Parts: sequence; structure tokens; C-alpha cells
Amino acid sequence: MMNNHGKKVDNFMHGIREHVKIGPKISETVKGKLTLGARILQLGGVKRVFKKIFSVIKGEKLLNASQSYLSTTAGPIAGLLFISTQRVAFCSDRSIKFSPSNADLVGVHYKVSIPLRKIRRVEQSENMKNPSQKYMEIVTVDNFEFWFMGFLNYQKAFNCLQQALFLS
Repeated sequence: MMNNHGKKVDNFMHGIREHVKIGPKISETVKGKLTLGARILQLGGVKRVFKKIFSVIKGEKLLNASQSYLSTTAGPIAGLLFISTQRVAFCSDRSIKFSPSNADLVGVHYKVSIPLRKIRRVEQSENMKNPSQKYMEIVTVDNFEFWFMGFLNYQKAFNCLQQALFLS
């Protein structure tokens, strides 16, 4: 029994280490996680965060929320991956600053929402040099690819997504 518990703790700690290493700076990653934690507490939990950020459809239920990174051409973006009975959604931990034409900097959260019915397939992959770094690729029916990585508990998130797709 203790051996199994020790293995779970070791796997969880490994997940935290991998999650933090993906970010550009450890200090920025930790700051983002603390900000995210405070936001979740202020809003009353992950379900409320999901409902506040995304327009929830009647009867839609949140199945899982996982800290992860979304791979972009500008680099990985830390955030929360939500899996519901209707969609896969992602929202960045921190706002991303940009300047609309000739205006001051504006900060917005990076958000993605993919209806389950629009997902063609979900693939698992791993870094060939470091197999503990796992990736989840979501391909939509119009051939857009979304890559998620740096999960604290990769297998739980992947299994939950598979279950949501099966039930949809």
C-alpha cells in the first residue's frame, strides 16, 4: 500500500517538475500559477471559472480541468484546459499583451473552444529524447491542430477527453 502511494506522489512531483520546466522562466511560471490559484479561489472554484470564461450551454457539465500549456508559434502558453460534455476549451493563465493598430497595449486572455463534434481525432505522443514529456494533439474536422503539453496528470486528462468524445 505504501509503495503504491509513494509511486503516486513521485508521479505527481514529476508532473509538477515537467509542467514548470516548459515555461520560459520558472519565476514567471510560479507567478502565473499563484495568480491562477487566487483567481480560482476568488471565483469560487474551477467550475465557476469555466462558466465565467466560456458561454456554457444548458446541460453542459465540466468533466475535468487541467493545468497545461498550449503550443503556439510564439511558444507555449500556460493555462487551464477544460474538458466538458460539449467541448474542449483552453484559457491562458495570464493575459497576453498586444497593440491593436496605433493604440495602447491591450491585455486579453488567449482562449480556444473546440466543440466535441468538431474533433476528428485525438493523438498521444511523447518527446523521443524524454519520454516523460507527453503531448496531446487535437485535430479538428477542418484540419486545425492543437497541441497541449505539460500536464500535471497527463493520463487523467487524456482519458477524460477520450470518455467525453465517446459519450458525445
